[in-house]
Amino acid sequence: MLRIHFTGKDLGGVRMAAGPDPLWETILSFHRIRDRRGPLAYGQWRRETRTRLNGETSLLSALVPQRGYFPDFLTPAQGRLGFDVGLEAGLEALRATPRERIRAELALLAVDNKRGRDPGGRLASLADGGPGRLGGLGGLGGLGRLVDALRTYHRAAVEPYWPHIRARVEADRALRGRALLDGGADELLSTLPPMLRWRSPVLEADYPVDRELRLDGRGLLLQPSFFCRSTPVVHRDPALPPVLVYPVTHSDAPAVTERGGPTLGRLVGHTRSAVLRAIEHGSTTSELARRTGVSLASASQHACVLREAGLVVTLRHGNAVLHTLTPLGAALLRGGGPSAGLYARNGPVTS
Repeated sequence: MLRIHFTGKDLGGVRMAAGPDPLWETILSFHRIRDRRGPLAYGQWRRETRTRLNGETSLLSALVPQRGYFPDFLTPAQGRLGFDVGLEAGLEALRATPRERIRAELALLAVDNKRGRDPGGRLASLADGGPGRLGGLGGLGGLGRLVDALRTYHRAAVEPYWPHIRARVEADRALRGRALLDGGADELLSTLPPMLRWRSPVLEADYPVDRELRLDGRGLLLQPSFFCRSTPVVHRDPALPPVLVYPVTHSDAPAVTERGGPTLGRLVGHTRSAVLRAIEHGSTTSELARRTGVSLASASQHACVLREAGLVVTLRHGNAVLHTLTPLGAALLRGGGPSAGLYARNGPVTS
């Protein structure tokens, strides 16, 4: 079990990440690509992604085991700047990781791999510059090859699905933000997914090992993640800025959507435009009906059409549902068209 200990100052320092973290999604997706769990959420993504992979998985598997610890330096804070800036900033920060830190974290990984999962001392060779697959992570060449492998893998496994990933994370952010406004940090922590339990002043979580994380006034960053599954993730090093990565709610799998499909053709008329505008900052179905002056049934129907068109994401919030815009819906509301290579699909959720 994981126990995160809060002080009064920490409760005031709870905050939501600004969006999905490209490197966290990349590393966690590497876990998902190698297992068969979550077939509804990840099955189609696995099939599509595996056809685009070459040698990246053999390089990364030395550092990211199927379960358990992976080095903290793989997910630097610079990656949280967002997709366009965050990926490259995070990779550059990774490239600049001090050799001493690499050796220390690979030593921890080697300890976790002592049960026969590190044949031939491969991790030691990675740290020392021996004949390991990455040619020694302590050197610029080895780190450069790692960065290239991560970038290539990201382009195959994460980048094509980024709008869908971002939409799910934005929907979760809207849900948590609403809880924060309604009841403060206590309410926010109480609404986290079921594997997380707020028992003030401790946040407990299902976890593969026993861990105690004391925030000591540093606050906590909540990072929703599309590829996180079943259990949350925290850094192994307690001295790093505290981050809790937790899974978003899944209603379907990410998939490519043809632009200008038949459902978009139904998106016409003053009422539906008003509904889309009313959803901009998050709205329940009853609020949607009130804001637009339509019946509850009509509001639900309009939200369903917008969702089928890939413009809206819907999540349950207690006995109600919360509608939020996808990146495509936000772009349409701003007057911009969908960008090239935009992928999103959101399956039906009863509203």
